[in-house]
Amino acid sequence: MAFLMKSMLSNQVKNLGLGGGGEESKEESTPSDPAAAAGMTREEYEEYQKQMVEEKMERDAAFAQKKAERAVLRVHLREKYRLPKSELDENQIQMAGDDVGLPEDLQKMVAEDQEEEEDKDSILGQLQNIQNMDIDAIKEKAQATFTEMKQAAEQKCSVM
Repeated sequence: MAFLMKSMLSNQVKNLGLGGGGEESKEESTPSDPAAAAGMTREEYEEYQKQMVEEKMERDAAFAQKKAERAVLRVHLREKYRLPKSELDENQIQMAGDDVGLPEDLQKMVAEDQEEEEDKDSILGQLQNIQNMDIDAIKEKAQATFTEMKQAAEQKCSVM
C-alpha cells in the first residue's frame, strides 16, 4: 500500500514540474542539430539557409531601391516648390546608388505637370487667363482702392 501511494504521489509531483526526472527526458528528446530538428539532412539545411539569406538580401535591395525612388520624388518636389532640402533623402539616394530614377508612372506625371506649367507661363496661357478674369470685379476693386486713397489724402492734406 505504501508503495502504491509513493508511486502515485511521485508521478503527480513529476507532472507538476517539481521532479528532476522529467527535465532530463526533455533534453534527451531535443536533437542538438538544427537540421535534424527541421527533418532535413545537413546539406539540405545548409542549402535552405543559403536560399533564405539570398531572398532576404533581394528583398532588402528592392526595399532600398523603392525608398530611393521615393526620395528622388521628394527631392524633385522640394526643388519644384522651393522647399528646404532633406539630408535623409540624399542619404537614401546615395545608399541605393547612382542608378536611381523616378518610376515610369511618376515620370509621366512629372512630364505632364511640366507641360501644364509651360503652357501657363507662355503668352497663350496668359491670354487664356485674361479671358477667364472677371473685369467687373477688377473695376470695382480699383474704384474702391482709388476712393480709399482719395479719402486718406483729403484727411492728410488741407488743400484737397
